[in-house]
Amino acid sequence: MDKKLSIKLFVFFCSCLSIILFATTVQSQEKAKYGEDDQCIVCHKDEEILPEDFSEFDIHLQTGLSCKGCHGGDETSDDEDLSMSSEAGFIGVPEKIEIAAMCGKCHSDINFMRQYQPRIATDQVQQYHESVHGKKLAQGDTKVADCTSCHSVHNILPAIDARSTIYALNIPATCKKCHSDKEYMAEYGIPTTQYDEYVESVHGVALLERQDTGAPACNDCHGNHGAMPPGIASIGHICGTCHVNNQEYFSKSKMAIEFQRDELHACEECHGDHDVKKTSDDMIGDSDSSTCVDCHEEGEEAYDTGIKIRQSLGGLVTAYDSAATLLKTVEHAGMDDLEMSYAVKDAKQSLTQARTLVHTFDFEQVKVKTDEGKTFVTQALKLGNTQMQDLRFRRLGFGIATFFMTIVLVALYFKIKDIERED
Repeated sequence: MDKKLSIKLFVFFCSCLSIILFATTVQSQEKAKYGEDDQCIVCHKDEEILPEDFSEFDIHLQTGLSCKGCHGGDETSDDEDLSMSSEAGFIGVPEKIEIAAMCGKCHSDINFMRQYQPRIATDQVQQYHESVHGKKLAQGDTKVADCTSCHSVHNILPAIDARSTIYALNIPATCKKCHSDKEYMAEYGIPTTQYDEYVESVHGVALLERQDTGAPACNDCHGNHGAMPPGIASIGHICGTCHVNNQEYFSKSKMAIEFQRDELHACEECHGDHDVKKTSDDMIGDSDSSTCVDCHEEGEEAYDTGIKIRQSLGGLVTAYDSAATLLKTVEHAGMDDLEMSYAVKDAKQSLTQARTLVHTFDFEQVKVKTDEGKTFVTQALKLGNTQMQDLRFRRLGFGIATFFMTIVLVALYFKIKDIERED
């Protein structure tokens, strides 16, 4: 066998052996970490009575916390009577009323928790006691959610882990376990259609179908550990955490005062709550899909204002569409579309801002922005038409040049034929 080939085979064999030995070492270390040093796990494995949801990927096991951390006892003893004795501090399965305090032993201690995350929050238990769940639990209702209801028990994973029950994409399904169960929720007298409505909403489609984790889930509006239904005064602020300008315009409008006086829920009255649909200009005005006509009747000033706002927006939309169509034609023709594209983008921006200004309920403010948009459209159309005129001129010039070149070629052809005949 060639000497160089022998060396290569030897190196390859040694590399494979090293990988196998390394993997075996890591595996044995993992086994020691999750089983051999913890008699609780060893015994429960041997007896095949590990909890159904037990996972070695649990964040507590990953950070070196044992069963003792929650259940008490002595994890170093293999004697059941000793390890699970009251002298060893064995708790067993904690009562539901005790779970939040048990988790809080660590999670409310900033000195303990900062070793894992320097900026971690430690007010979860305090928030929980102020939540609807926490208050009902204190009153003796053991059906409400506690820490383990949302985080699971022996398979707790960080919120950034896609397998976690509290990962953004999984939160609606986690809340659904209770809140979509008609029988379970019957005694509370609240709807159980929230999840079904949410998955069809603009937020649900963004989160669950497009997997946009920036879209709001249940906890973004209701809170996490301090979960409760938003009050009349807070709904606008909750929506405003994302829709900043909309909330600011509404809060400064006269409608905000009237909504508060009549105890109406700001954004919810027009957009809904769990079933928020994609907005359209038809929500304004006097059409069948308008939300204005739900409260206002023909002849009212507000009714007429809605119609004027809708017409103003519609005029800009029509103008913008014509400019956008011309821009595509210019681009397809290979003409200079740079300045025109900027003008069309500015018109689109004005349209977006005008739609946001609808929340002022002020026709004049909306009109200022739609007029601005129409100015950009006029500029874009002028630039586009100039480019199309240049294109027609170029085509005419090309046609004329082609015509004369054809004449020259034909004349040259006959001249060559004459020369050939003379020869």
